Order: sequence, then structure tokens, then C-alpha cells
Amino acid sequence: MINDFGTAEFPEFDDQSDDKKSSSISGDEVNLDVILDVPVTISMEIGRTQINIRNLLQLNQGSVVELERFAGEPLDVLVNGTLIAHGEVVVINDKFGIRLTDVISPSERVKRLA
Repeated sequence: MINDFGTAEFPEFDDQSDDKKSSSISGDEVNLDVILDVPVTISMEIGRTQINIRNLLQLNQGSVVELERFAGEPLDVLVNGTLIAHGEVVVINDKFGIRLTDVISPSERVKRLA
């Protein structure tokens, strides 16, 4: 059986006219509507420490775990595990919140990823 396939024809793409450029989104504009409903996890970290498993198994009610931070230092605000800001704890209507004191710039966030 021999198949005879024709030649595929594709339309020519010309430069867009000025009318089409003005109605489309320029390279500097970003349409965020497509990601606005994507869920992310935001968390606040007051500090970290490393302990060995022996000490971990000895923890019980009333145990104190010393963290690497000093009292009064700002907390880290993380979105999906990436540092985006620093802040301080506030209480509003008997609930904890965080007041952002320093937001990391997008360019600095990119540098920290590398």
C-alpha cells in the first residue's frame, strides 16, 4: 500500500500592524488573572535549630528547645518555602498576625534561589 501525502501549507506570518499592537498586551504588561486563584502556602518562622535524634526522643511536655534567633529579631515570612519578607508578631482581636517590616525585592529573591 502506497500513501500519497500532499505538501503541508502554512499561512505566512507578517509583522503586526500598529492597530493590532495597540490592542495586544505589550511585553512590559503582565496579565496576572491566570494565576490569581493558584493557592500558595504562607508560613512564619520564628527560628530553627538542629538536634540529634537522641535529644529529639527525649523531648516531652515542658521541654524547651533553644532556637538560633535572639528574642526581638524579626520573623521570616515564607511563601511555598521561599523567603519573601520579615515581620513582627501582632495580636488583633485575640488572634495572632504578622506585620511586615521588610519585604524582599523580587530581584533579591531570584538571587537567593541561585
